[in-house]
Amino acid sequence: MSKVIVFGGAGYIGSHTCKELKANGFDPVTFDNLSEGHAEFVKWGDLIQGDICDPAAVAAAIERVKPVAAIHFAAHAYVGHSVTDPAKYYENNVVGSLCVLQALRAAGNIPIVFSSTCAIYGSPTLPIISENLPKAPINPYGRTKLMVEQILQDFSTAYGLKSVALRYFNAAGDDAALETGEAHREETHLIPRAILAGLGLIDDFSVFGSDYDTPDGSAVRDYIHVTDLARAHVAACRYLLDGGATEQFNVGVGQGYSVFEVVEAVERHLDGPVPHTIEARRAGDPPKLVADAAKIREILGFETVHSSLDNIVSSAVAWHRIAPMLEKNGF
Repeated sequence: MSKVIVFGGAGYIGSHTCKELKANGFDPVTFDNLSEGHAEFVKWGDLIQGDICDPAAVAAAIERVKPVAAIHFAAHAYVGHSVTDPAKYYENNVVGSLCVLQALRAAGNIPIVFSSTCAIYGSPTLPIISENLPKAPINPYGRTKLMVEQILQDFSTAYGLKSVALRYFNAAGDDAALETGEAHREETHLIPRAILAGLGLIDDFSVFGSDYDTPDGSAVRDYIHVTDLARAHVAACRYLLDGGATEQFNVGVGQGYSVFEVVEAVERHLDGPVPHTIEARRAGDPPKLVADAAKIREILGFETVHSSLDNIVSSAVAWHRIAPMLEKNGF
Protein backbone atom coordinates (compact mmCIF):
# COMPACT_ATOMS: atom_id res chain seq x y z
CA MET A 1 0.00 0.00 0.00
CA SER A 2 1.04 3.61 -0.56
CA LYS A 3 2.41 5.09 2.64
CA VAL A 4 1.25 8.46 3.97
CA ILE A 5 3.13 10.12 6.84
CA VAL A 6 0.67 11.75 9.25
CA PHE A 7 2.20 14.43 11.47
CA GLY A 8 0.02 14.58 14.61
CA GLY A 9 -1.72 11.31 13.74
CA ALA A 10 -2.21 10.38 17.42
CA GLY A 11 -4.66 13.23 18.02
CA TYR A 12 -8.41 13.58 17.61
CA ILE A 13 -8.69 14.42 13.92
CA GLY A 14 -5.40 12.74 13.03
CA SER A 15 -6.40 9.33 14.40
CA HIS A 16 -9.75 9.41 12.62
CA THR A 17 -7.93 10.30 9.41
CA CYS A 18 -5.49 7.40 9.84
CA LYS A 19 -8.46 5.05 10.11
CA GLU A 20 -9.98 6.54 6.95
CA LEU A 21 -6.66 6.32 5.09
CA LYS A 22 -6.35 2.62 5.98
CA ALA A 23 -9.92 1.96 4.82
CA ASN A 24 -9.08 3.56 1.48
CA GLY A 25 -5.99 1.57 0.61
CA PHE A 26 -3.27 3.76 2.15
CA ASP A 27 -0.77 2.78 4.84
CA PRO A 28 -0.63 5.62 7.40
CA VAL A 29 2.48 6.13 9.55
CA THR A 30 2.04 8.51 12.49
CA PHE A 31 4.74 10.97 13.54
CA ASP A 32 3.79 12.50 16.89
CA ASN A 33 5.49 13.76 20.05
CA LEU A 34 2.45 12.64 22.11
CA SER A 35 2.26 15.97 23.93
CA GLU A 36 -1.43 16.19 23.04
CA GLY A 37 -2.10 12.93 21.19
CA HIS A 38 -2.37 9.38 22.56
CA ALA A 39 -0.29 6.37 21.58
CA GLU A 40 -3.41 4.25 22.17
CA PHE A 41 -5.06 5.95 19.18
CA VAL A 42 -2.36 4.79 16.75
CA LYS A 43 -4.19 1.66 15.60
CA TRP A 44 -3.95 1.73 11.81
CA GLY A 45 -0.20 1.92 11.23
CA ASP A 46 3.18 2.48 12.83
CA LEU A 47 4.08 5.23 15.30
CA ILE A 48 7.29 7.22 15.09
CA GLN A 49 7.69 9.36 18.18
CA GLY A 50 9.32 12.69 17.40
CA ASP A 51 8.88 16.44 17.26
CA ILE A 52 8.25 18.48 14.13
CA CYS A 53 10.65 21.15 15.46
CA ASP A 54 13.50 18.61 15.21
CA PRO A 55 14.63 18.78 11.54
CA ALA A 56 16.82 15.68 11.80
CA ALA A 57 13.99 13.58 13.28
CA VAL A 58 11.55 14.75 10.61
CA ALA A 59 14.02 14.05 7.80
CA ALA A 60 14.86 10.62 9.22
CA ALA A 61 11.18 9.71 9.49
CA ILE A 62 10.53 10.70 5.89
CA GLU A 63 13.58 8.73 4.73
CA ARG A 64 12.37 5.69 6.70
CA VAL A 65 8.73 5.85 5.55
CA LYS A 66 9.27 6.99 1.95
CA PRO A 67 5.70 8.34 1.78
CA VAL A 68 3.78 9.26 -1.35
CA ALA A 69 2.11 12.11 0.57
CA ALA A 70 2.03 13.83 3.95
CA ILE A 71 -0.79 15.13 6.14
CA HIS A 72 0.04 17.71 8.81
CA PHE A 73 -2.07 18.04 11.99
CA ALA A 74 0.75 18.68 14.47
CA ALA A 75 -0.24 22.10 15.80
CA HIS A 76 -1.10 23.69 19.11
CA ALA A 77 -4.73 24.72 18.74
CA TYR A 78 -6.03 26.52 21.84
CA VAL A 79 -6.93 30.08 20.96
CA GLY A 80 -6.71 31.36 24.54
CA HIS A 81 -3.31 29.78 25.12
CA SER A 82 -2.03 31.32 21.90
CA VAL A 83 -2.80 34.75 23.35
CA THR A 84 -1.06 34.11 26.69
CA ASP A 85 1.90 32.17 25.22
CA PRO A 86 2.33 33.20 21.57
CA ALA A 87 5.98 32.11 21.43
CA LYS A 88 4.96 28.47 21.91
CA TYR A 89 2.51 28.76 18.99
CA TYR A 90 4.87 30.52 16.60
CA GLU A 91 7.65 28.03 17.35
CA ASN A 92 5.59 24.88 16.91
CA ASN A 93 3.00 25.92 14.36
CA VAL A 94 5.23 28.02 12.10
CA VAL A 95 8.83 26.90 12.70
CA GLY A 96 7.77 23.25 13.04
CA SER A 97 5.74 23.42 9.83
CA LEU A 98 8.72 24.95 8.04
CA CYS A 99 10.85 21.99 9.19
CA VAL A 100 8.26 19.60 7.75
CA LEU A 101 8.08 21.44 4.44
CA GLN A 102 11.85 21.65 4.08
CA ALA A 103 12.11 17.89 4.64
CA LEU A 104 9.33 17.13 2.14
CA ARG A 105 11.01 19.38 -0.40
CA ALA A 106 14.40 17.72 0.13
CA ALA A 107 12.80 14.29 -0.32
CA GLY A 108 11.54 15.20 -3.79
CA ASN A 109 8.56 17.52 -3.21
CA ILE A 110 6.26 15.08 -1.46
CA PRO A 111 2.78 16.70 -1.57
CA ILE A 112 1.13 17.73 1.69
CA VAL A 113 -2.38 18.24 3.06
CA PHE A 114 -2.33 20.91 5.77
CA SER A 115 -4.73 21.27 8.67
CA SER A 116 -5.76 24.93 8.56
CA THR A 117 -8.70 26.71 10.18
CA CYS A 118 -11.55 29.15 9.66
CA ALA A 119 -9.79 31.24 12.34
CA ILE A 120 -7.74 32.78 9.53
CA TYR A 121 -10.85 34.79 8.57
CA GLY A 122 -11.00 36.50 11.96
CA SER A 123 -14.41 38.07 12.65
CA PRO A 124 -15.98 38.38 9.21
CA THR A 125 -19.00 40.60 8.73
CA LEU A 126 -20.64 38.11 6.34
CA PRO A 127 -22.38 35.11 7.95
CA ILE A 128 -21.46 32.73 5.10
CA ILE A 129 -17.71 32.44 4.59
CA SER A 130 -16.15 31.73 1.20
CA GLU A 131 -12.47 31.16 0.53
CA ASN A 132 -12.02 34.54 -1.14
CA LEU A 133 -13.00 36.59 1.92
CA PRO A 134 -10.22 38.76 3.39
CA LYS A 135 -7.96 36.98 5.88
CA ALA A 136 -7.77 38.90 9.16
CA PRO A 137 -7.06 36.53 12.10
CA ILE A 138 -7.57 38.08 15.51
CA ASN A 139 -5.35 35.80 17.62
CA PRO A 140 -1.88 34.23 17.36
CA TYR A 141 -3.34 30.78 16.63
CA GLY A 142 -5.12 32.03 13.52
CA ARG A 143 -2.09 34.06 12.49
CA THR A 144 0.20 31.01 12.69
CA LYS A 145 -2.13 29.05 10.41
CA LEU A 146 -2.32 31.89 7.90
CA MET A 147 1.47 32.20 7.93
CA VAL A 148 1.82 28.51 7.10
CA GLU A 149 -0.71 28.84 4.29
CA GLN A 150 1.45 31.63 2.85
CA ILE A 151 4.58 29.48 3.17
CA LEU A 152 2.78 26.66 1.37
CA GLN A 153 1.83 28.98 -1.47
CA ASP A 154 5.39 30.32 -1.74
CA PHE A 155 6.88 26.80 -1.71
CA SER A 156 4.46 25.81 -4.44
CA THR A 157 5.35 28.79 -6.62
CA ALA A 158 9.11 28.67 -6.05
CA TYR A 159 9.84 24.96 -5.65
CA GLY A 160 6.85 23.10 -7.06
CA LEU A 161 5.84 21.58 -3.70
CA LYS A 162 2.09 20.98 -4.07
CA SER A 163 -0.30 21.32 -1.14
CA VAL A 164 -3.92 21.52 -0.07
CA ALA A 165 -4.90 23.61 2.95
CA LEU A 166 -8.18 22.52 4.55
CA ARG A 167 -9.83 25.30 6.55
CA TYR A 168 -11.95 23.51 9.15
CA PHE A 169 -14.99 24.96 10.80
CA ASN A 170 -16.11 23.06 13.95
CA ALA A 171 -14.90 19.46 14.10
CA ALA A 172 -17.24 17.37 16.23
CA GLY A 173 -18.52 13.85 16.83
CA ASP A 174 -16.64 10.57 17.26
CA ASP A 175 -15.88 7.29 15.53
CA ALA A 176 -19.02 5.16 15.12
CA ALA A 177 -17.11 2.01 16.13
CA LEU A 178 -15.68 3.76 19.23
CA GLU A 179 -12.12 2.87 18.21
CA THR A 180 -10.94 6.45 18.65
CA GLY A 181 -12.50 9.67 19.85
CA GLU A 182 -12.16 13.16 21.28
CA ALA A 183 -9.87 13.02 24.30
CA HIS A 184 -8.23 16.39 24.79
CA ARG A 185 -6.22 16.85 27.95
CA GLU A 186 -7.96 20.19 28.32
CA GLU A 187 -11.45 20.10 26.81
CA THR A 188 -12.73 23.41 25.46
CA HIS A 189 -15.15 22.30 22.74
CA LEU A 190 -18.86 22.89 23.10
CA ILE A 191 -20.30 19.43 22.42
CA PRO A 192 -18.00 17.36 24.67
CA ARG A 193 -18.28 19.94 27.45
CA ALA A 194 -22.08 19.82 27.23
CA ILE A 195 -21.97 16.03 27.38
CA LEU A 196 -19.56 16.00 30.31
CA ALA A 197 -21.85 18.44 32.15
CA GLY A 198 -24.87 16.25 31.44
CA LEU A 199 -22.99 13.19 32.72
CA GLY A 200 -22.05 15.06 35.91
CA LEU A 201 -18.32 14.96 35.13
CA ILE A 202 -17.83 18.74 35.10
CA ASP A 203 -19.69 21.49 36.92
CA ASP A 204 -18.53 24.59 35.04
CA PHE A 205 -20.24 24.42 31.65
CA SER A 206 -21.26 27.86 30.35
CA VAL A 207 -23.01 29.28 27.32
CA PHE A 208 -21.27 32.49 26.29
CA GLY A 209 -23.77 35.00 24.96
CA SER A 210 -27.55 34.85 24.75
CA ASP A 211 -28.13 38.24 23.13
CA TYR A 212 -26.73 37.74 19.63
CA ASP A 213 -28.77 38.71 16.59
CA THR A 214 -29.71 35.08 15.93
CA PRO A 215 -33.06 33.26 16.21
CA ASP A 216 -32.52 32.18 19.83
CA GLY A 217 -29.83 34.68 20.87
CA SER A 218 -26.93 32.21 21.02
CA ALA A 219 -24.03 31.99 18.56
CA VAL A 220 -24.44 29.89 15.41
CA ARG A 221 -21.65 27.64 14.12
CA ASP A 222 -21.08 25.08 11.36
CA TYR A 223 -20.35 21.60 12.79
CA ILE A 224 -18.75 18.86 10.67
CA HIS A 225 -18.44 15.27 11.84
CA VAL A 226 -14.82 14.26 12.36
CA THR A 227 -15.31 11.23 10.10
CA ASP A 228 -16.39 13.52 7.27
CA LEU A 229 -13.36 15.68 8.01
CA ALA A 230 -11.16 12.58 7.75
CA ARG A 231 -12.81 11.77 4.41
CA ALA A 232 -11.96 15.29 3.21
CA HIS A 233 -8.26 14.64 3.97
CA VAL A 234 -8.31 11.42 1.99
CA ALA A 235 -10.02 13.21 -0.92
CA ALA A 236 -7.39 15.98 -0.78
CA CYS A 237 -4.61 13.40 -0.70
CA ARG A 238 -5.98 11.64 -3.78
CA TYR A 239 -6.39 14.99 -5.55
CA LEU A 240 -2.70 15.83 -5.03
CA LEU A 241 -1.53 12.34 -6.02
CA ASP A 242 -3.58 12.67 -9.21
CA GLY A 243 -1.64 15.83 -10.09
CA GLY A 244 -3.90 18.48 -8.55
CA ALA A 245 -2.59 22.01 -8.12
CA THR A 246 -2.03 23.80 -4.82
CA GLU A 247 -5.42 24.80 -3.38
CA GLN A 248 -7.26 25.95 -0.27
CA PHE A 249 -10.71 24.72 0.73
CA ASN A 250 -13.27 25.42 3.43
CA VAL A 251 -14.44 22.19 5.07
CA GLY A 252 -17.88 22.52 6.58
CA VAL A 253 -21.49 21.58 6.03
CA GLY A 254 -22.89 24.93 4.96
CA GLN A 255 -25.53 24.88 7.70
CA GLY A 256 -25.30 26.35 11.17
CA TYR A 257 -26.70 25.37 14.56
CA SER A 258 -26.97 27.59 17.61
CA VAL A 259 -25.39 26.80 20.96
CA PHE A 260 -28.84 26.29 22.48
CA GLU A 261 -29.80 23.90 19.65
CA VAL A 262 -26.66 21.89 20.38
CA VAL A 263 -27.40 21.80 24.11
CA GLU A 264 -30.97 20.64 23.40
CA ALA A 265 -29.64 17.87 21.13
CA VAL A 266 -27.26 16.72 23.88
CA GLU A 267 -30.13 16.68 26.41
CA ARG A 268 -32.21 14.64 23.98
CA HIS A 269 -29.50 12.01 23.48
CA LEU A 270 -28.60 11.87 27.18
CA ASP A 271 -32.29 11.81 28.12
CA GLY A 272 -31.54 14.32 30.85
CA PRO A 273 -30.64 17.95 31.56
CA VAL A 274 -27.35 19.67 30.80
CA PRO A 275 -26.68 22.04 33.73
CA HIS A 276 -25.21 25.30 32.49
CA THR A 277 -24.87 28.99 33.22
CA ILE A 278 -25.34 31.88 30.82
CA GLU A 279 -22.32 34.17 30.67
CA ALA A 280 -21.48 37.32 28.74
CA ARG A 281 -20.27 37.08 25.15
CA ARG A 282 -16.57 36.38 24.67
CA ALA A 283 -14.62 39.10 22.92
CA GLY A 284 -14.22 38.45 19.20
CA ASP A 285 -16.96 35.81 18.93
CA PRO A 286 -19.08 36.61 15.84
CA PRO A 287 -22.80 35.80 15.95
CA LYS A 288 -22.66 33.38 13.00
CA LEU A 289 -19.91 31.44 11.22
CA VAL A 290 -21.01 29.08 8.46
CA ALA A 291 -18.90 27.70 5.63
CA ASP A 292 -19.51 28.19 1.96
CA ALA A 293 -18.50 24.65 0.96
CA ALA A 294 -19.14 24.97 -2.78
CA LYS A 295 -15.48 24.96 -3.82
CA ILE A 296 -14.57 21.63 -2.19
CA ARG A 297 -17.71 20.07 -3.68
CA GLU A 298 -16.85 21.34 -7.13
CA ILE A 299 -13.12 20.52 -7.22
CA LEU A 300 -12.81 17.47 -4.95
CA GLY A 301 -16.37 16.17 -5.32
CA PHE A 302 -16.56 16.09 -1.53
CA GLU A 303 -19.93 15.93 0.24
CA THR A 304 -20.56 15.37 3.94
CA VAL A 305 -22.49 12.21 4.80
CA HIS A 306 -22.15 11.89 8.60
CA SER A 307 -22.71 15.48 9.71
CA SER A 308 -26.32 15.77 10.78
CA LEU A 309 -26.49 17.30 14.24
CA ASP A 310 -28.18 14.17 15.60
CA ASN A 311 -25.42 11.91 14.29
CA ILE A 312 -22.69 14.21 15.58
CA VAL A 313 -24.21 14.34 19.07
CA SER A 314 -25.21 10.67 19.29
CA SER A 315 -21.70 9.52 18.33
CA ALA A 316 -20.14 11.95 20.81
CA VAL A 317 -22.45 10.79 23.61
CA ALA A 318 -21.59 7.15 22.89
CA TRP A 319 -17.87 7.94 23.04
CA HIS A 320 -17.98 10.04 26.20
CA ARG A 321 -20.00 7.37 28.02
CA ILE A 322 -17.10 4.91 27.64
CA ALA A 323 -14.18 7.37 27.86
CA PRO A 324 -14.08 7.38 31.73
CA MET A 325 -13.75 3.58 31.68
CA LEU A 326 -10.86 3.84 29.22
CA GLU A 327 -9.11 6.33 31.51
CA LYS A 328 -9.57 4.02 34.53
CA ASN A 329 -7.89 1.22 32.60
CA GLY A 330 -4.76 3.24 31.93
CA PHE A 331 -5.71 5.21 28.83
